[in-house]
Amino acid sequence: MKVILLQDIYKHGVAGEIVDVADGFARNYLIPRGMARKATKGALTSHKKLMEQVEARRASYDNMLNDLARQIDGTELLFERRASPTGTLYGSVTTQEIADSLMEATGVDINRRRISQQSLREVGKFEVAVRLGNEISPILNIIIVREGEMEEFLQAREDAAAGEVVDPAEMGEPSNELPEPIMGAEDIDPEATEVMPKSAVQKAIEEAAEESGIATGVEALETDEEEA
Repeated sequence: MKVILLQDIYKHGVAGEIVDVADGFARNYLIPRGMARKATKGALTSHKKLMEQVEARRASYDNMLNDLARQIDGTELLFERRASPTGTLYGSVTTQEIADSLMEATGVDINRRRISQQSLREVGKFEVAVRLGNEISPILNIIIVREGEMEEFLQAREDAAAGEVVDPAEMGEPSNELPEPIMGAEDIDPEATEVMPKSAVQKAIEEAAEESGIATGVEALETDEEEA
């Protein structure tokens, strides 16, 4: 007999399926217990309409879950807990506490069993997946800090967010001008340098000496010899 299953039946099918079963099994067990009904023409017509409604509701439900998944994806949740010097918690952050904190932060209420993580037992940062929707796998960013250090943690994060790291290579305005070179003896171009004759140099020295009353050159030596 062809019947429409109203419940999941082991080794026969799931609710909504149309299956063939033994006549006695259908009459004496499935139909009397409300687990199936005979697949008459009228039953099949109503069943088709029912399945269309079920599919529409299922699609709407899936869309809702996907919207919630996108809404909570990347949500950060902070917890402050007592911990040992090694970072091991005196206790744990449970999946129920994560679900409650998520509800408080986003307004999204999920069953703790959707959280794909055992209880967290250490100080640190954790990425926790949530089984929600069929388009993405939303991730919760869980941060657990040691008791008494929450204010310090938040302040340090604010300071890091406000600070700007300056690349030394980008400091100041770029310049295409080269610095003036320092001239050395090796940098002097003999051809571009005016050289005075030795006689002119001597004459200039003598004139300067006469003006100042100082004997120079050979005259100075002769004067010294006469005096001697």
